[in-house]
Amino acid sequence: MMRWLLLALLMVWAQFASAQNCRDMQFGDQAPRPPQNASRDIIGQSLDQIVERGWILFAVYEDFPPFVFTKDGKRTGIDIELGELIADALGVEARFNVVQADENVDADLRNHVWRGTIVSGRISNVMLHIPYDRELQCRNELVVLTGHYFNEEIAIAYRKDDYPDGGPTPPYFRYDTVGVENDSLSDFYLSGMANGQIVPNMTRYTSTEAAMAGLKNAEVKAVMGPLTQLQFGKDETIAVHQPPLVGLARGNWTLGVAVRHNWRPLSYAVDDAIRAAVEDGRMARIFNRYGVDYNKPEW
Repeated sequence: MMRWLLLALLMVWAQFASAQNCRDMQFGDQAPRPPQNASRDIIGQSLDQIVERGWILFAVYEDFPPFVFTKDGKRTGIDIELGELIADALGVEARFNVVQADENVDADLRNHVWRGTIVSGRISNVMLHIPYDRELQCRNELVVLTGHYFNEEIAIAYRKDDYPDGGPTPPYFRYDTVGVENDSLSDFYLSGMANGQIVPNMTRYTSTEAAMAGLKNAEVKAVMGPLTQLQFGKDETIAVHQPPLVGLARGNWTLGVAVRHNWRPLSYAVDDAIRAAVEDGRMARIFNRYGVDYNKPEW
């Protein structure tokens, strides 16, 4: 999905970045003015206002298992449980604004964290599943990226019958079929390998979930994508491993949450709730309930 496009480009370009701070970014009078057409009543609420009204609104991505999906007519998933955990720590009810990914993460932050969409205007108090990247933070000065809750990694799922001696590495895909999510990091990585020799053997799916369904149906021999999604989508015929990925600038990344910049006490409270859950094991138990490994964030 398009939510991964920005993340993929950031990783591909990371090896060329020379600055690790905001010194090359334009701020103040030098910066392009961000469009701010949202009135005060729809740009969010302070922590005190949220506690007083009794509920907090989280933006989460739709149809994104194991983080958000519908089972037996009920919305569930890791990010849903995380929202409920944060709300419980604040003593309020968790409510969810299920949103579609836009063309990139910058647009998602604009539409759901600091400005609001053109039609409805209203934003959410907290948006979950946001990749932490210094350049992304510098570009989006009206949000705070915080609450790092897990570390995602790229992996390969494969059919055990097709690889009885162990899982494939990317060079295998010059001859074997592989599925990827369209416009994802895995798509860009494999497309650029071996002067494009892998491209004829690639099948691009609308999502990693769809790619894993194709793997189960033997449409492809392997799928490359985020470890958490591969583990959730596998069955007894499929194994997942993490081989060396030569030439990949960054094979793992930290995800957290985004809060509008002027609600700092809220961002601190959310970060405290997440950190406590990571340290006492509750976060790991949430992930484990969905049959996936938990990788502690890199603080």
